[in-house]
Amino acid sequence: MYSFLFLVALGVDYSIFLVVRAKQLTPAHGTKEAMARAVAYTGGIITSAGIVLAAVFVVLGVLPLIAMAQCGILVALGVLLGTFLVPAIFTTVSNPIWWPNKLARGSVRTPEPTKLQS
Repeated sequence: MYSFLFLVALGVDYSIFLVVRAKQLTPAHGTKEAMARAVAYTGGIITSAGIVLAAVFVVLGVLPLIAMAQCGILVALGVLLGTFLVPAIFTTVSNPIWWPNKLARGSVRTPEPTKLQS
């Protein structure tokens, strides 16, 4: 139960930062390109934070308490999977990932900026 709570609480934080950036970029670039740009913008920070957090929880794996060791290793693996798997899922599924939103149809595009006539 503790592992599940840690994974949900920690995984959601990283995913929110990445997905919000991808959602902002999707109307102009499409889902795959938006996720690539979102990873380029925020990926270094999210990936390094995920790796540091996983390392912190792996340290619990050396404790003599079996329950704490299992919890630490499970959370570390879960954080790493969440850090690297979310962009892969978005890229693979593409537009249907936004399903209840208009972005799922792929038809929402922001208008191109117009040039000012001088």
